[in-house]
Amino acid sequence: MPEKIRSLCVYCGSSAGHDPAFAHAARQLGELMAQQGLGLVYGGGHVGLMGIIADAVLASGGEVTGVIPKALMHKEVGHQRLTRLLVVSDMHERKALMAEHADGFIALPGGIGTLEELFEVMTWLQLGYHAKPVGLLNVRGFYDELLAFLAKQRDAGFLRAEHHSLLLTDSDPALLIERLRRFEMPAGVSVFSRIQARSFVP
Repeated sequence: MPEKIRSLCVYCGSSAGHDPAFAHAARQLGELMAQQGLGLVYGGGHVGLMGIIADAVLASGGEVTGVIPKALMHKEVGHQRLTRLLVVSDMHERKALMAEHADGFIALPGGIGTLEELFEVMTWLQLGYHAKPVGLLNVRGFYDELLAFLAKQRDAGFLRAEHHSLLLTDSDPALLIERLRRFEMPAGVSVFSRIQARSFVP
């Protein structure tokens, strides 16, 4: 049976992007999470989609844990109204703590950093280091080309079918959350142990 999800780590842009649909999706996801009692774990910034989803969770009565490196406190404008803000030494510690405090992951639209974070937890899942669900909120087809490329990797023999199926995608925040709740590791993907993410970060 799937393990209970109490919090979600959300990766997203420190910019809001040009399409208002991105901000709307971040706000909608934050409101849904709070309504369902899901805490938000994210990068701790007050700008872009990061700030929008954090504010939405807080405004709806939810809890938010931010994790931000000291060097980015100014650039990403560390959010000062969170339930808790953890200031860490570097990006490695940031990502480890975010993964440790979350029961699942969702990527919203974002830039290179968002992709790097998404694929890191996907790699950990593929290797069986954790069994936490990973989702992609594909707002207005933002990730269509990325999903097509992953399918190309699968078809070319570089990504096993069971690993390709690990990434859960939807354009509807409510449906994506439900898919994460129902997630079970597929046959053929072994889980070494239920260790916390920090234990296997290089």
